[in-house]
Amino acid sequence: MSQNALKKLKTKFKAAVVDSHERLGNETAIVSREKLLEVCQWLFSDEKMAFDMLSDVTAVDYQNRQPRYEVVYHLYSTTQKHRLRLRVPVEEGQESVPSVAGIWRAANWGEREVFDMFGIRFEGHVDMRRILLYDEFVGHPLRKDYPVQKSQPRMDLRSPERDAVEEFRHFYQDRNRPA
Repeated sequence: MSQNALKKLKTKFKAAVVDSHERLGNETAIVSREKLLEVCQWLFSDEKMAFDMLSDVTAVDYQNRQPRYEVVYHLYSTTQKHRLRLRVPVEEGQESVPSVAGIWRAANWGEREVFDMFGIRFEGHVDMRRILLYDEFVGHPLRKDYPVQKSQPRMDLRSPERDAVEEFRHFYQDRNRPA
C-alpha cells in the first residue's frame, strides 16, 4: 500500500525526489532540501496521501560521506494506513533544513531535539533552542566527531529546585473534582 504512495510522490515531484528505495516494506524517498516544504504540504493535504501523522523526526551523521547528514521524517496516514520515510541530505557547513512544524505540530519538539543533538537548524521554527541539554553546553553530542571525554562548563542553577509532585498535586485533584 505504501508503494503506491511512493510511486505517486515520485510521479508528482520528479525533480524533488533525488532517489528512492523499498526495503523490507519500508518505502523511502530522498527529497531535496529546497523542495521539502512543498512535498510535505502535498503529502499532508492530498486526500489520497493523507499523511496526517508525523511519527518521528531524527537525523543521521555519516561522518565520512558527502553529504554528511540526513534529516529523517517518518510519516503515517491514519486514514489510508500507509507509511513513508523521507530523508533530506544536509551538507556539512550548511546544517539547516526548512521546518515542517507548520504542517505537523509534532515536529516542534523533534526538530528541537535534532538541533540540540546534531546542530542542524530548522529555518522558520518558532522556538529553536535546546530542549535536552542546558544552554551552556558546548557542541552537539550525537555528532560522530564529538569528543567523548569532553568536559562541559558547569550549569548555573537559575532558580531554586522545585518539588514537581507537590506543585502539580492540586492541579490534578482540581481537574478530577466534580463541578
